[in-house]
Amino acid sequence: MSQKQLKQTHVLRNYNEGNLRRKEAAEKLAISERQISRKAKEMKERGEASLIHKNTGRKPARALKEERKEQILALRREAVYEGCNISHFRDILQGKEIDISYDALYRLLNTACIPSPKKHRKPTKAHRRRKRKPLAGELLQIDASPLRKGTRHIP
Repeated sequence: MSQKQLKQTHVLRNYNEGNLRRKEAAEKLAISERQISRKAKEMKERGEASLIHKNTGRKPARALKEERKEQILALRREAVYEGCNISHFRDILQGKEIDISYDALYRLLNTACIPSPKKHRKPTKAHRRRKRKPLAGELLQIDASPLRKGTRHIP
């Protein structure tokens, strides 16, 4: 059980034993009083296992099957597709009747330590520094302000 579920078990056990009022239990768990009643009743009937979410340990229905993952990784490791970036490889997979989203393909290839080949460009700097002059004082500096020297207003 997670820490959250252990805390719920402890608070609901205290509530069921009469050591806590419903309002106090609701404040401790940050849920409504109605949910406290519902969870306490379910805990009395089914025990602590009722607090564990019913989908815990189940694989999502939309998850990519292992055979499909292996098929995609085997294709990607072929020499023909070595230079393909993720988007191009996804287009190739769609041509082979394998439908997968860009994000899912990106995660699959990253977990298999197969990076995109085009992703290793160095970012350009926004402002490039000028080259230093060989001698000190050689750089000409010009005052571009519209004020004349020694005046405080525009003529």
